[in-house]
Amino acid sequence: MKMPEPDAHVLARRSEIVAALRRIAPDAVIDDPAETRVYECDALSAYRCAPLAVVLPRSTQTVSEILALCHRLKVPVVPRGAGTSLAGGSMPTADSVVIGLARMNEVLEIAPDDRLVRVQAGRTNLSVTSAVEGQGFFYAPDPSSQLACAIGGNIAMNSGGAHCLKYGVTTNNLLGVRLVLMDGTIVDLGGPMGEVSGLDLMGVVCGAEGQLGIVTEATLRILPRPVDARPVLVAFDSSETAGACVAAIIRSGVLPVAIEFMDRPCIAATEAHAQAGYPDCEALLIIEVEGSEPEIAEQLHIIRDIARSFSPIEFRESQSEEESRRIWLGRKSAFGAMGQLGDYICLDGTIPVSALPSVLGEIGRLADQYGLSVANVFHAGDGNMHPLILYDANSAGQLDKAEALGADILRLCVRVGGCLTGEHGVGIEKRDLMSEQYSIEDLQAQMWVKDVFDPDWLLNAAKVFPLHLSGERVAAAGRGDHDAA
Repeated sequence: MKMPEPDAHVLARRSEIVAALRRIAPDAVIDDPAETRVYECDALSAYRCAPLAVVLPRSTQTVSEILALCHRLKVPVVPRGAGTSLAGGSMPTADSVVIGLARMNEVLEIAPDDRLVRVQAGRTNLSVTSAVEGQGFFYAPDPSSQLACAIGGNIAMNSGGAHCLKYGVTTNNLLGVRLVLMDGTIVDLGGPMGEVSGLDLMGVVCGAEGQLGIVTEATLRILPRPVDARPVLVAFDSSETAGACVAAIIRSGVLPVAIEFMDRPCIAATEAHAQAGYPDCEALLIIEVEGSEPEIAEQLHIIRDIARSFSPIEFRESQSEEESRRIWLGRKSAFGAMGQLGDYICLDGTIPVSALPSVLGEIGRLADQYGLSVANVFHAGDGNMHPLILYDANSAGQLDKAEALGADILRLCVRVGGCLTGEHGVGIEKRDLMSEQYSIEDLQAQMWVKDVFDPDWLLNAAKVFPLHLSGERVAAAGRGDHDAA
């Protein structure tokens, strides 16, 4: 994965830059090379580069002062939440300052009557719900990494989760943000009602991957907890049949809160790891519905009839809280369980639900063609695929082969009418595939937006846009030698 050469002029001023950062945040600067290595990658750990320095501010004002300094000195900046990005979204460059928001984790306001909570951007996803559940509310987006991932990163990548089928992804639950621009300007976008007059700039910022500014505070929509929820587990003798069942459920008009898919390799790994008691099958669906008891009964009646038309091996309806927990246990443990088998790349291309059967079959054929194993676990209800490509990082050429297979799978997603990413973002992983989905005119229009917010292209360098195009912008800004290395 190519990255730009660091700016020699910035590296030559390292001591000056670190000293200036310490004047702003005396107890928050990390510059010891042994300690900056902690920040050399995110969850896309195949690629690493230690930054010039790391700063861990506690307030929006401090973030503003740091950005103003870096803007004046023309130092690249990489925003970082919890470092759970699977696309290299917070991977630094050697000439960059990482601004980590982990210490900005306070709940600033809870307003149950207005159904909102305001938090600092370093607050973890799951702890937002923890802060409001005592009043009978929850925060809907629930990425698999919700125990660790930060709200600022969720906003950057427009993250989703298992329950996004009914409740939407981050953008559907985001009411407002406080954003610090690269020159240090602090702006508020959106608000308690989530709608303001004029251009929808908050909609531009959500999903912009830290290209436009650093979100330091967020106002989030919270929802009343449902009366009850009940999952069912449905097992099938083929992945294609499971995919066809998903399409039929969506076509029926029933809207479950979640439909999750797991295939045999993933089921086997999670059983070895978590012992959830899953059946011996080629693929399974976890379908959860919620509401009052009559509402749940009506939805499950329709789902049961649809599932039976596909001759399932097993249809297991939860009868207790403990059984519900066990049905979800394997799915929640899936990524950790797969990690115990070895190295893997996790993709997140999104496709039309109707294409699930054919795409699952084609992924299997592509895996055979490359001689690699692929496990599938994903949010089936909205077609958000998560193929896990297994490879051996210690075997020469295996990473390159896995990346080539991943690129072909993502091209397949685009070809059937989907897109490159559903919730992980582009980062560096899909950066050079953007031209598969967008024309050069589309990409230029997106880059014009960044030109307005960050004319020197200092924020989150070498991400999202094909490297040759972003390199042209950096060169036009007059910043050092930026040939790809």
